[in-house]
Amino acid sequence: MRSICFAILLTLWGFYAGAIERSQTVVYINGEKYYVHTVRAGETLYGLAKCYGVSEQVIQKSNPSLTEGLKTDANIRIPYLSNGKEGNLSPKKLRKTFDQHYVSKGETLYAISRRYEIPIATLMADNADLDPTHLKLGQRILIRKKQIGTESEAGALKQWEDYRNTLNSVSDSVAYHIVQAGETFYSLSRRFGISELELGNLNNGLKAEDLKAGAMLRVPNIEAQAKSIAHEQPLIDSTTTRSGVQLEFRALPTNKPLKVALLLPMSDNGKLSENYMEFYQGFLLGLDSVKMRNGYSVDLTLYDTRRSADNVKQIIESPQFAGTQLIVGPVYEEELQPVIRYAEKYEIPVVSPLANITRTNSDALFQMAPLPTDKYEKVATLLEGKQITLIYAEKIDKTFEKEMLALLGERKYNRFDYRYEHHLVHNDNNEKKKSSTSDLSPLLENQEDNLFIIMASDEIEVDRILAALASADTNITARGRTAPRYVVLGNTKWNRYTNIDRAMFFKNRVIFTSTYHAKRDAATIVAFDAAYLQSFGALPTLYSYRGYDAAAIFCPAMYNDIEYNMEGKRYTPLQTTYLFKKQDGRDNHINRNWTQVRYNKDYTITLD
Repeated sequence: MRSICFAILLTLWGFYAGAIERSQTVVYINGEKYYVHTVRAGETLYGLAKCYGVSEQVIQKSNPSLTEGLKTDANIRIPYLSNGKEGNLSPKKLRKTFDQHYVSKGETLYAISRRYEIPIATLMADNADLDPTHLKLGQRILIRKKQIGTESEAGALKQWEDYRNTLNSVSDSVAYHIVQAGETFYSLSRRFGISELELGNLNNGLKAEDLKAGAMLRVPNIEAQAKSIAHEQPLIDSTTTRSGVQLEFRALPTNKPLKVALLLPMSDNGKLSENYMEFYQGFLLGLDSVKMRNGYSVDLTLYDTRRSADNVKQIIESPQFAGTQLIVGPVYEEELQPVIRYAEKYEIPVVSPLANITRTNSDALFQMAPLPTDKYEKVATLLEGKQITLIYAEKIDKTFEKEMLALLGERKYNRFDYRYEHHLVHNDNNEKKKSSTSDLSPLLENQEDNLFIIMASDEIEVDRILAALASADTNITARGRTAPRYVVLGNTKWNRYTNIDRAMFFKNRVIFTSTYHAKRDAATIVAFDAAYLQSFGALPTLYSYRGYDAAAIFCPAMYNDIEYNMEGKRYTPLQTTYLFKKQDGRDNHINRNWTQVRYNKDYTITLD
C-alpha cells in the first residue's frame, strides 16, 4: 500500500513539474544569455531547475533576490543552455532562406530591423548568438527573406521597448535606456548622474561620436538606488536620540546673521556629484531670494559628507561647525545619527531635504519628502462618488496595480481588457495591414462620474488607450449625446515616457499625484530658470528646484516660524507646496502634502 501511494505521489509530482512551461523570452545580460521566466503560483525552485535543466544553485546565484523566496509574477533569469540545434543549416539552405547583413559602425539592431522592415523578434530567433544591446563591427546578421517588409515602424519600436522592459525587469545594478533623437552623451550623463567616461565604460567603451538614436544603453538604475536609500539604511540605535523629548527652538533677532551648515555628498570616490552640485546651486539662489526679500544675513558653509557617516562625525566635531544654527542635510539616513545628537544637544533644527526617513525619530528633524502613506489619503478623495474602471492591456505595471488595488480596498470597480490587433485586408490582390482596437465608447455611455485607471506598462499601449478614450469622447459628443464625465488617474511613470502625446493628458483630464511639480511655463519657474541659467550657464533640474525650496523655506523660518515648529502653515517657494506636521507616534516634523496635478480640457493645469 505504501509503495502504491508513493508511486501515485511521484506521478502527481511528475504531472505538476511538467506543467511548468519553459519561457520563450531570451535576453543577454553582460554577454550572458538568459531565459526570463515569470513565476506562477505554485511553482518551486526544484520544478524550475528540472524544467530548464540547470541546478537550483545556478538559479539562485543568478537571482540574489531569491533569498526571500519565489514570488508570484516576479521575473527571474535562468541561464540559457544551448539545445545543440543552432547553426545546422547547409550552405545551400542558408543562402536560400537568408540574406546576410554585416554590422557597420554604430549600427543598432533597431536600425537593422527598420532597414529591412523585419521583426526584431525574427532577427533574434534566427541569430542564436546575437546580443541586441552590443553589436560588433562586421558581425554577420541573418535576414530571413520571407520576413522582409513585414514589420511596421510602430511594431519594431514596440518590440524594442518590450525587450528593454524585459531587461529592466531582471536587472539590478543597471537599467536600460533607448536613445532618443537629440540625446547626447552629455545630456544622458547629466540625466543619470554619472560622467561621460562612466557612461562609455558602462557600454563597452562606446564613444560619444558613435551614439545613435535607437541604441539601447546601460545606465545607472536610479529606481533601485532610490529604493536603497529609502529602505536599506542600517538601523540607527534609537537610544542615541532623545525620542519623546520636545525641543524649544528660538527665533533669531532679525538683525542677527544666520549660520547655516549644508551637508551634501559632493564627491564619491573623488568624483564630483552633478546632482548635488545642482542642489547646492539652487540653494544659493534661494539664499539670494531670502536676502533680497527679507534682508536677512546668512552665513553658509558647504560641507562634503562624501557619503560617509565617519566623515559627517568629523565635520560635526570640527571647530568650524561650532555655532551652527541650522543644518540642512545630510542626504542619507545612515549619516544622520551624529547630526541629530548635536542638534538635540544645542536645540537646533535639522532639515532632511530628499530622503524618506524611516528609522530616525527626533523633534529636531524636519523632512521635506512627503510620506508615502499620505499619498493614499490624497488619491482617496478622487474615488468618492465615482464609477471606477480598471483598464488592462497585454502588459501591465504590476507595482502600480498593487498600489491601486490596495487603495481601492473593498470598493467596487469594473475591469475592461483593452486589445490592439494587426490584421491583413485583401483588396484587389493587394494586402494592406490594418489595425483594430477595442471600442471604449461603452465605458463612457453612462450618466456616471467615471474614474479610469490604466494598468498598462507599455508606453505605446498607454498612448493608444488615452487616444482611444479621447476619440470615444469626441464621437459621443459629436452625435449630440451628453458629454461623458470622466477623469484618468495617471501613473507618474508616464511623465518619463517620450512617445506619449501630451495633448492626451488634457483631452482625458489626467490627474497625477506627485511628490514634486515644476511646470516650465509657470511664471515662478520661468523666473527661476532665467536666474539659474544666467548664474550657472545651464537649465536647472529637480535637484536645483529642491535646493531652492530648502533655502527659501527654512532660512526665513529661523527668524519666526521655527518657534512654532512650522506647523499649520503652507510654504510654496516655487510651485510645490509643503505642509509640516507630526505623524502619529513619531516626533519628526514631516511634509504631509502631496501635489495633485490636474490637466484640464481647456489646456490649463491646476495644482491641488
